[in-house]
Amino acid sequence: MLKITLKEGESIEKALKRYKRKQRNVKQLQQIRERKEYKKKSVRKREAKKKAIYLNKYLEENSNV
Repeated sequence: MLKITLKEGESIEKALKRYKRKQRNVKQLQQIRERKEYKKKSVRKREAKKKAIYLNKYLEENSNV
């Protein structure tokens, strides 16, 4: 669970903005969405392999430019 303490003189809007940024950086919402449904180990491996291939191809294209 993420906790944000209000600093002295800080508005609630700023604190909410810090909370949202912290939540996004921790990838909390992404984990919740991923865990909604069970994924087989083979499916997770296939997705990871597909992502690695894509990243490798992307980095090769951009390094040649």
